[in-house]
Amino acid sequence: MKLTLGLTLSLCLIAALAANGAESAKKAASPAAQRINPAMVPVTDDPALPRILLIGDSISIGYTPPVRDMLKGKANVHRILTNGGPTIRGVASLDKWLGTGKWDIIHFNFGLHDLKIMEGGKHQVSLQDYESNLKQITARLKQTQAKLIWATTTPVPHGPANPSRHLEDVQKYNAVAEKVMKDANVPINDLYTFALPKLAEIQRPNNVHFTPAGYKVLAEQVVKSLEQAMR
Repeated sequence: MKLTLGLTLSLCLIAALAANGAESAKKAASPAAQRINPAMVPVTDDPALPRILLIGDSISIGYTPPVRDMLKGKANVHRILTNGGPTIRGVASLDKWLGTGKWDIIHFNFGLHDLKIMEGGKHQVSLQDYESNLKQITARLKQTQAKLIWATTTPVPHGPANPSRHLEDVQKYNAVAEKVMKDANVPINDLYTFALPKLAEIQRPNNVHFTPAGYKVLAEQVVKSLEQAMR
């Protein structure tokens, strides 16, 4: 009898500890327990201010918070709540990203993921498909009646990286994008030319991404282009 009672109490204790551990794990995995990237925090609009949408990959994620800070009280700065990735994702997701609200300015970029070298040595999106996708994306954005600004793809570092990218490919993809934007009469924010001479100061070593200070430098250039469109 004592043995049975002791076994029962032990099993109850084990079950209680397991339940407590499961609950703790659930809390730790909950969104509230995870750090939210400030770039992904939804914006509550001030209806008196223009609405701006930033579309792009992780580079644009990095400069979103300082752009918001610099335009505080001047504009509602939104961004797509994800990494824009390659143009194939943009073509598939653009309607969802645009939503149903009115946009005054859209600042957008694709390229860094398109030119990524995949297994077999091919780009994730060929130069020809990149051009075709970009034309489709630009045409859809023009339907919003927003002022559009295209941002060129920022430079990639020399040397080994995973995934592999080549600086000469950035130049090729930027050249194709430039032609598409000129044909569509879309102004260009040339972040590539702006960042290139500053890479040693603003970019992480052997990394396509930038330091926090570097993102602020990029944000200053982005804000210049946005303020010009706001005039």
